[in-house]
Amino acid sequence: MAFPYKHVVLIGATSGVGKGMAESLVESGVKVTAVGRRQDRLNEFVNKYGKDKADGAVFDIAEYQKAQQFAADIMEKSRDIDCLFLNAGIQRNWDLAELENIDLEEFNSEMTINYTSFVALVQAFLPYLKNQKPASIIFTGSNIAIVPASTLPNYSASKTALNVFTLCLREQLKVAGSHVKVIEISGPPVQTELHDYMGAETGRKMGMPLEDFTKLVMDGFYAGHDQIVIGSILDPTTFNEIVNKRRTAFEKLAEIIRVATKTHKG
Repeated sequence: MAFPYKHVVLIGATSGVGKGMAESLVESGVKVTAVGRRQDRLNEFVNKYGKDKADGAVFDIAEYQKAQQFAADIMEKSRDIDCLFLNAGIQRNWDLAELENIDLEEFNSEMTINYTSFVALVQAFLPYLKNQKPASIIFTGSNIAIVPASTLPNYSASKTALNVFTLCLREQLKVAGSHVKVIEISGPPVQTELHDYMGAETGRKMGMPLEDFTKLVMDGFYAGHDQIVIGSILDPTTFNEIVNKRRTAFEKLAEIIRVATKTHKG
């Protein structure tokens, strides 16, 4: 199966997993509008692949209040965009045993960037995607959405929130009869800049090589999966069993709620 989307707008494309996925998609024949905060890196991406295959747009997702205007500008320029790929994020260690010393504004900014900004971007782009066929929204999540890392309480919580939002968005779009597909990537640690807070030399050696990760993600796209689970620090068999049982339980509860709601309305 081929990747069915022709033009992807990829948020967080100037570094790490986002950059790796942007390059993999372009090299597979998909046009990518790369989005990030650093104009110089966006220019490098466009120059490398050419304007027929790549474009760039500066946007800081922390300023999520500007998402509506950003989406309007992007879609006015490129009316053929049929896929929103949400990938950006930050990761920080927090010592909750010293919670009284934590700056709450800084603490909350991690949730804003990793979760709230994604919700705002989905809200902004979804009306346009509903007019494209096929169309999809892709989220880069994490294994620790399911099994949190004790030293990363806020990052884990943000990824759990994103996972819940993804499940509910997929379910509600399906019930509404929408053709927009919701895809979630659940990955292990990957060797990127995300872990630079540990020290660049140590952090960038942590996890799966980026090239291996992007290949497995592309394989998941080609297979048509809406949930692409890659690796785990835990035993993969055990982890996949937890993920599958959780999704099955979610879908059963969703069916119970649908029936109860229909009965109540009737």
